[in-house]
Amino acid sequence: MKQIVQHLKSGKTEAIDVPVPALESGHLLIRTNRTLISPGTERMLLQFGRAGLIGKARQQPEKVKEAINKIRTDGIGATAEAISSKLDKPMPLGYCNVGRVVEVGSGVEKFSVGDRVVSNGPHAELVSVPINLCAKVPDDVTDDEAVFTVIGSIALHSVRLSQPTLGEKFCVMGLGLVGLLTAQILMANGCRVIASDFDPERLKIAKSLGISVVDLSQGEEDLIKSCDQFTQGRGIDGVVIAAHTKSNQLIKDATLMCRKRGRLVLVGLSGLEFSKSDFYEKELSFQVSCSYGPGRYDSDYEEKGNDYPIAYVRWTEQRNFQAILELIRDKKIITERLITHKFEFSQTKKIYDIIDGGQGSLGVLLEFPDRNFDLKTAIVLTESIETEKKGESGKNNLCLPHKIAVFGAGDYARKVLVPALKRTSLILDTIVGQKGVNSVSVAEKYGFNKVTNDGSYVFDDSSVDAVLIATRHNSHAKLIKSSMESGKHIYVEKPMCINPKELEMIIKQYESFNKVFMVGFNRRFSPLILKAKSLLKTERVQKAFLMTVNAGSIPREHWLQNPEIGGGRIIGEMCHFVDLIRFLAGHPIQSYTVLPMKSELPDNVSVSLRFRDGSIGVINYFSNGDRSYPKETIEIFSGGKILKLDNFRKLHGYGWKNFKKKSLWRQDKGNKACVHRFAEAITKNQASPIPFDELVEVAKITMGIAEAIN
Repeated sequence: MKQIVQHLKSGKTEAIDVPVPALESGHLLIRTNRTLISPGTERMLLQFGRAGLIGKARQQPEKVKEAINKIRTDGIGATAEAISSKLDKPMPLGYCNVGRVVEVGSGVEKFSVGDRVVSNGPHAELVSVPINLCAKVPDDVTDDEAVFTVIGSIALHSVRLSQPTLGEKFCVMGLGLVGLLTAQILMANGCRVIASDFDPERLKIAKSLGISVVDLSQGEEDLIKSCDQFTQGRGIDGVVIAAHTKSNQLIKDATLMCRKRGRLVLVGLSGLEFSKSDFYEKELSFQVSCSYGPGRYDSDYEEKGNDYPIAYVRWTEQRNFQAILELIRDKKIITERLITHKFEFSQTKKIYDIIDGGQGSLGVLLEFPDRNFDLKTAIVLTESIETEKKGESGKNNLCLPHKIAVFGAGDYARKVLVPALKRTSLILDTIVGQKGVNSVSVAEKYGFNKVTNDGSYVFDDSSVDAVLIATRHNSHAKLIKSSMESGKHIYVEKPMCINPKELEMIIKQYESFNKVFMVGFNRRFSPLILKAKSLLKTERVQKAFLMTVNAGSIPREHWLQNPEIGGGRIIGEMCHFVDLIRFLAGHPIQSYTVLPMKSELPDNVSVSLRFRDGSIGVINYFSNGDRSYPKETIEIFSGGKILKLDNFRKLHGYGWKNFKKKSLWRQDKGNKACVHRFAEAITKNQASPIPFDELVEVAKITMGIAEAIN
């Protein structure tokens, strides 16, 4: 299928071939009939994409501060790679979609195959959307009308925040799509509306809809005086700012035109420097409107489908969708006059040339062909099979080809794992992902042969020898089981699994498994860790390890914090550090104690480990620190000597005769070496780089820590 994306690095916009999106639980798979381009939003993205690095930095100064902090802790090289990788990732465009349901995910009750629905799906022939971001379209609302629902909900939420009452007088500043829809919704609430803009055509449309207008293009009309006349000197009851500008003048004008205790709502983009006295003297209220309404950016609502009780939250984003559709059906909102262009979806270049040029575009509709799709298929990018690849040394490695498939095309796979795989002798054959845009982007950049949304395609392919699993944590055990049953070498990014039941299943499956099995505990392969390990081997005494992890906070709604998806941060992240100290100690963990902090989230904990040889270790895993401090430090005390590792960039020795210090130009956590060891074990028929019993030991200990905290 086709989907429109923008490349942030170059600004180029194109329709690319991607697999059909995978259908998730609680989602609808929708075949698109129409989408709507919002020229203001998408033109802004085009301009951002075309800007150079300096221009992009000027537009996002907060990102510059983040980059500076990352340079201080991780080095210039790692920071440059992270920025480049972020800009390399194509961005799906669009968020106003109308289509018909072709499949429903598990747990879906209120929608059926064949329903015509609106959603915030992108410009793509097929979209997978959570049910709370969808609404059924009434029979007497056309696709051309319904496609305005999502952007209409943005306008509706701003109106709800402004709390209009019958007979009040409002000013709408800016007559783009949001502004024109906002004005109509206010009139449907029994308000009189005056609106301002610089565009004569938009003013003409507004006037035809019964909106009083102020033309700012000629400088002949004074907005403040016009509003004063409009209200007979009483002042505007409320202002909705729907324009996009960096100027502070909109806020200034809004405060001047308002009556005492008037309301200001910002739904567009404006400079926010204002005089306190202007607000103080009139006791004005000011609020920023957040997208479609309550539920937006709440993963419990959007991703898990947990609705808010109507008795307590009357208007959610889905109920706003439904309200807009009813207003359109009742002709309280007229959308026909807002449509300036209609194109077939295939005319991508022409469409965005018009958007970029601002050629009188307002509502731009894309019409999609009515065609059938194979919902589970692979896109073949190239049929070529490499038999020679250059390894790390640059010399040709002549060997039988080993094909690998990668599950997952998220940030870590794209930035770290796949680039490392590319430099091994393994052939990158298939990438499996739920989001087709990410998968195709990674596949084309690194030379995969195929892209698919269906994992069974890989398990049924006997020519694929190995898999790398980099999906969300709750899928690891299932994919490991399928990989073992199909006889493939396995590299799974940590954690191996997220609960004891899954672990027991893997242990049982492993009894008849004779391939390489690897968990991505990369830190034990870091060059500075290996140096420390070699020094410690000369010490035949007990040792003490102190590791501090400045993990940083992540919100409660992040998938990693969800025990059912990410397993929680202890299982999902702390396993790295349990494995690392276990590796340095070189002996099994005999016992452990857990001292958790009483905090809102279970991600502040101190764990003490005792090893079979009498050595001890302490892991302090804290999320309540500052990001400017190094993320990971390790101190090792042994026989009157000390080693200190600073963020995998510097290793200091104290009291060692032949070792003082080793520094790296850039941070190296062993990611590449870990992947290379896996590939080497496959190609040279070696044992798994990490013994399976150690993987099981670390998994059990980490799960025990998590249980003790909870």
